[in-house]
Amino acid sequence: MTSVSNIEEAALDRPVRTFASSAGAVLRHAELMTSAESGSSGFHPLTARQCEDLLASQRAGRVAWNAADGPLVLPVTYRMYTGEVVFRTSPYGVLSQLVEPTNVAFEIDEVDQESGVGWSVVVRGRARAVTHADDLAKLWVMDGLVPWATGTRNLFVGITPHSISGRAVKAPFAD
Repeated sequence: MTSVSNIEEAALDRPVRTFASSAGAVLRHAELMTSAESGSSGFHPLTARQCEDLLASQRAGRVAWNAADGPLVLPVTYRMYTGEVVFRTSPYGVLSQLVEPTNVAFEIDEVDQESGVGWSVVVRGRARAVTHADDLAKLWVMDGLVPWATGTRNLFVGITPHSISGRAVKAPFAD
């Protein structure tokens, strides 16, 4: 039987591509867990703690919902605030539809296509406008909550999670 320490030693002996982000350690850990538990390629669920750590470490993701003209997925920059995914948008853009309570999915991921290793975290929940004055005061000064898009972005949208799940993936050629 292969132990986790043997796998860790083997991983040190071969080149391991990781991402420069702080999520790289979680990615490496997920890769080791996938190897240790399955002995082969495939998917492996991430723990709740790993999902939370990844959500806290990233700044860009995609929000998906059923818009008036059909399903839509758009990238946003975000931060975690009191357990919610929060982003800023224009009050005049398509994302402003989310001020009304709306069921959404939010995803972050990283995939190294060369090494065939990656992960994904999906938040399913309800989006709505953030309107409480105390929350808005804190969000306006929060580090990293600056949209990449130009123009007026003074509408804050929060996603209250109903579920958070994640998985690591390892391609057959990554063994």
